[in-house]
Amino acid sequence: MLMLGFAGFLGLLKIVLMALAAFGLVDAVFRREDAFRAADKQNKMFWLIILAIALVVSYLFSILSILPIAGLVASIVYLVDVRPAVKQASGGGWRGRRGGSSSDGPYGPYNGGR
Repeated sequence: MLMLGFAGFLGLLKIVLMALAAFGLVDAVFRREDAFRAADKQNKMFWLIILAIALVVSYLFSILSILPIAGLVASIVYLVDVRPAVKQASGGGWRGRRGGSSSDGPYGPYNGGR
């Protein structure tokens, strides 16, 4: 009974690792190449390969081996360090800035107190 619960926990943990790698991979696919260079975070192809390997490794190998843990570390590095820097360098979302000027505030354009 205890082993069945442990196997279920490991299965859930494996799904979480795969979800992290898949989210990072999909996010990296939709980011612009020049944003990676502007953020000085390797390049887009590097992160696509690393995250794809992390996804495949987390699917193929047991969670108790070292390879899925290395994939987890790579996914966390992308999500915590690279993604925010690339997002800031590209101006926000997947498609960059969505219009507006640099003087726009949260409620519209800032007119200098006039």
